[in-house]
Amino acid sequence: MGQETAVTAKTIGRVITSRACVDEGAAWLAAYDERFADALTRTGPLPLRLRADGFAAVLGAIVSQQVSVASANAIWGRLKEAGLTGPRKIMWASDEDLRACGLSRQKIRYARELAAAGIRFPALRDQPSDEVIETLIVVPGIGRWTAEIYAMFSLGRADVFAPGDLALQEAARMLFNLDARPS
Repeated sequence: MGQETAVTAKTIGRVITSRACVDEGAAWLAAYDERFADALTRTGPLPLRLRADGFAAVLGAIVSQQVSVASANAIWGRLKEAGLTGPRKIMWASDEDLRACGLSRQKIRYARELAAAGIRFPALRDQPSDEVIETLIVVPGIGRWTAEIYAMFSLGRADVFAPGDLALQEAARMLFNLDARPS
């Protein structure tokens, strides 16, 4: 491992890049606690859930907030068809064009705030996870959960966990036989 690679790995921690990384982590959890082993036996192999990174990924997260999956997919499809998934295009588009794609006034504001933020998304790949999250959450419309999900699924950060995720809380409640979801 070259010095630059070693410094980057030390800075950003472990990055999930393949199904083998997921399998290794799952095996570690199964060895650590039999409840994880039992859960893995029931679910089977875990999928690799990496998504693209960049402006469009965060814009897609904003689009998906507080709407059904079907609605989010329809809105995203209209944005893509109109060519409105990049920062310059968002900044130059009229409110009417963005509304025609299905964005609410608030989401138009959030999309423009994201575009105006000037985030250098390729640079986030080499930043520590806490810096990635802090960079994103200063943008109106991007909360901690969205930033954590981006770090986990778009950047593959193994050291990030989204404790506010309701699905994770419910899974932990069931796995550990708790009366209520952990918070």
